[in-house]
Amino acid sequence: MEFTKMAPKCGVEVSGVSLADCSDAEMQEIKTAIYEHGVAVFRDQEFSPEDHIKFGRRWGGIDVNNYFPLQDDYNEIAVVKKEADQSTNIGGAWHTDHSYDQIPAMGSVLVARDLPPQGGDTEWAHMGAAYDALPDDLKAEIDNLEAFHTADHVYKADGLYAQTDMGKSLRGQDLKTGAVHPVVIRHPQTGRRLLYVNTAFTINFVGQTREESLPLLQRLCDAALTEDNQCRLQWKPGTVAIWDNRTSWHNAINDYAGHRREMHRITLSGEALAA
Repeated sequence: MEFTKMAPKCGVEVSGVSLADCSDAEMQEIKTAIYEHGVAVFRDQEFSPEDHIKFGRRWGGIDVNNYFPLQDDYNEIAVVKKEADQSTNIGGAWHTDHSYDQIPAMGSVLVARDLPPQGGDTEWAHMGAAYDALPDDLKAEIDNLEAFHTADHVYKADGLYAQTDMGKSLRGQDLKTGAVHPVVIRHPQTGRRLLYVNTAFTINFVGQTREESLPLLQRLCDAALTEDNQCRLQWKPGTVAIWDNRTSWHNAINDYAGHRREMHRITLSGEALAA
């Protein structure tokens, strides 16, 4: 396998391996690369739905998504799609998946299935690099803070998606979510300190109201998105991206009006987070 950085502080492209039949040793190298770089990209993969599920199970558990449509014959696979006549996409804002769960998902395996002729890129930002770049006084201010995360305002019956043309495509409007996590976590495998808030699901710091929390929360989110902290993927047929939700944020760019885009996602089970 060869590893080529996508950007100085985020992302790696991996060549010379077939995900569908990689060895245990290759799998361990892949995991290590994702934990370190936040996201790994693999091109020209032959990756059937059966391969997708088998690969996901080799990581451990699969978290079935509660909101996205599921593939008819393979319910472990969530369908992330935007039809040609829709204007709203899924994931079109900086976020990390499942931070609203008590035990957030480790990450995702996303496979390109139907792509627009151009556009539809995905961006990632590295939360270890984001934390490292914070000034010392800000690090001290957030060191022992915890934050509350929820998805209710996004997915519930009167939530953000319900007010768009994507609302009828989604499920789980009656679910109730909520979890408290440290603002700074240690990666369970690497031990690296990571900033763990995001613009989509982090509502407030524990002991503060939403209004009281917003100035600091906005400051942290702005600090997480420096230009040298990001990478960008141009999808092609046969592309697979695997990312670590603890190490990275991501953003699905919605710039392909009038064209269809369908991706298949398996979400990988995680473990409890700690400072």
